[in-house]
Amino acid sequence: MYSYEERMKAIELYIKYDRSIADTIRELGYPSRGALARWYKEYQKNGCLRRSYERKNHKYSLEEKKAAVDYYLEHGRRLRRTIRAMGYPSVAALTKWIDALYLAP
Repeated sequence: MYSYEERMKAIELYIKYDRSIADTIRELGYPSRGALARWYKEYQKNGCLRRSYERKNHKYSLEEKKAAVDYYLEHGRRLRRTIRAMGYPSVAALTKWIDALYLAP
């Protein structure tokens, strides 16, 4: 993750180099093409960049967790199949839910 100052430096250089992503990355050695494009889009839209990132924390209800665990148990006990079918987060998260809801005493 880059600091506010590093991101602003990249945006300023990007503007100075007539919005050339390749020249900006070559000069700084960071960021990726996609990151620079997102930063510039945010800069254009708001006139500035956010000082810090806000991590989106998905919270699932107990009912949603139980539904995922039930699907897992009833459909062959395949983690990835359950994730694809239910649209839930990751193998690690589903494994924790299974441990907590099914394997717990």
